[in-house]
Amino acid sequence: MSTPLTLKRDISPPPLRKGSTVQTTNGDKRRKSSLTDCSRRDDEQKNLSSAGPSLAAIEAGQVEIRNHLDYFTSHFKQVLRPATTARLDIDEFNQLYRRNRHVHGRHFVVHQHDHPVSGVHYDLRLQFSDSSTLSFAIPYGLPGNANSRRPTRMAIETRVHNLWNNLIESASHSTGSLLIWDTGEYEVLPWRQTDTRSTDDEHSDAAQRDGDKSSEQSHSERLAKSFQQRRIRLRLHGTRLPTNYTISMWLSSTNDRDCQPKKPKRKRRRIDPTKTANKFEIMTSSESESAEMQQVKQSLDPAVKNEQEEEQDAAAGVASDAEDEDASIRANNAYPGANNTIGSIHQRSWFLTLDKKNSGFERIRSGPDAGRRRGGWEPFFVRGRDHERSVVTGRSADEVMEDEGVDKFVGRKMWRPITG
Repeated sequence: MSTPLTLKRDISPPPLRKGSTVQTTNGDKRRKSSLTDCSRRDDEQKNLSSAGPSLAAIEAGQVEIRNHLDYFTSHFKQVLRPATTARLDIDEFNQLYRRNRHVHGRHFVVHQHDHPVSGVHYDLRLQFSDSSTLSFAIPYGLPGNANSRRPTRMAIETRVHNLWNNLIESASHSTGSLLIWDTGEYEVLPWRQTDTRSTDDEHSDAAQRDGDKSSEQSHSERLAKSFQQRRIRLRLHGTRLPTNYTISMWLSSTNDRDCQPKKPKRKRRRIDPTKTANKFEIMTSSESESAEMQQVKQSLDPAVKNEQEEEQDAAAGVASDAEDEDASIRANNAYPGANNTIGSIHQRSWFLTLDKKNSGFERIRSGPDAGRRRGGWEPFFVRGRDHERSVVTGRSADEVMEDEGVDKFVGRKMWRPITG
């Protein structure tokens, strides 16, 4: 028997899972499969280029490679699109990851993820060790408007990821598209800061002492400490994000818990692309009109409340992505190869807001614009998969899917950007 294609490269086949149909006969392993499974494997085999396995196979843990950085940078050089927005050079992307590949590294990434079940959301991943990242799903992306009517958003804790997951741009029918919206290094600022206008000397001295102590720690150590205290002030030094971009995150006592959630009793229904491709095309005019009228009625009076409810629905979808994962992943809240030494709890909902003062904005105290913010930088808005592009390759979500050979993908609808 000839050597399998996957063993001719710097990779290894995945471990067998419970319930696998693999059998051993005369030292050869053969998998019982239907014609559908054979067709799927043929498609996956086509994705195995001379450079190595497909990105989706690596992300799913179906294959393992020893040098993720070299693999991804080599692949990205082949799929670059013309620069239309801020772009991080491939060599700088490479150097950024290399200089943070140690226990005190502070690498971060914001992924745009269009998942078939949970829909479009944005994943913020923060390195806290030499191998692992703390991960939050933010349904509507990072806030970019200091005068937004939606100053506070949700950030849902998800699984602890491997550090190399920060490098991924991929697409598949089971996971949707994933592109790098921004990446760089983070800085953890003290939660309490000295207010020069304050007359409370005791408070100022205490804040100063906190700052002195934190200055002796690395930013990854400060992140772990702030995470344990359930209050994080984070400055993100990225390529797309403006200078001094700072956010505050906190976990209220009502959302706090110290144990992992149990396995859900029911799984969310997954979308079958072959059955739902024409779903919206066959909607009758009366159904379309009633849906539009319902949206109008909802938007007339409690607009902000309805948007918050939409965010909660999206958060519920994000939180349920991994309902079918094995018991060890659920118990540890970490994917294989990552270590949850920071104590992350799955599905806890944090609050996240733009830190206006530390981002450079000041409050207007008089006049017709009293109470609003000025200064800082020009507002930006996260507009979703049809508009956003990778800060590394310049690709859109559709272009990532095209490059990875994903056809007829049906995503979750009704995602709307926050532009006010």
